[in-house]
Amino acid sequence: MYTVKEIFFTLQGEGANSGRAAVFCRFTGCNLWNGKESGRAHAVCKFCDTDFVGVGPDGGRFPDATALAHAVSGKWPAEDRAGRRFVVCTGGEPLLQLDEPLIDAFHERGFRVAVETNGTQDAPRGLDWICVSPKAGADLVLRAGNELKLVYPQRGAAPETFEDLQFDQWFLQPMDGPDRDANTRAALEYCLAHPRWRLSLQTHKTLGIR
Repeated sequence: MYTVKEIFFTLQGEGANSGRAAVFCRFTGCNLWNGKESGRAHAVCKFCDTDFVGVGPDGGRFPDATALAHAVSGKWPAEDRAGRRFVVCTGGEPLLQLDEPLIDAFHERGFRVAVETNGTQDAPRGLDWICVSPKAGADLVLRAGNELKLVYPQRGAAPETFEDLQFDQWFLQPMDGPDRDANTRAALEYCLAHPRWRLSLQTHKTLGIR
């Protein structure tokens, strides 16, 4: 059984795949916050701005990998014949549910499979793209992948503490909220001083898309 908050077709808004057409499959649940405002003060991750609680109108409970992969496939434009299908498994924390049978089912339908994870869980085999977004105070298990995307600034999660990890691309993403402008300037300045890091902006928020 897979429990999914929402499934929707959009453009990836941030990180290395920014601007790429994708189906987002947002799984319900997270191990760093229960998703309820009443629990935010005691959460490991206190700045999350995503609703991953329960099942939304375009989500559902799926009994097996075939059913969920079929639902995701149905969101991709039927007229597309280019073979560029791309699904982003996100959350919450998708690695609490995403497994090899589901990855295989996505592959059978022509999808490349990406995951956006906090890195506290081992990744199943077969993923095509791994993006890890570490959170201060959380034990980092997944220490290699395609993309490290660090929300910045986080007390206790300075960028330099992650630079011995095995990632292909490195991004700083300004923390959203009332200090977003100041955080953006700080991230920009850090990237200029440390060219390994690239600036990631949440363009989907600017564009007003999901």
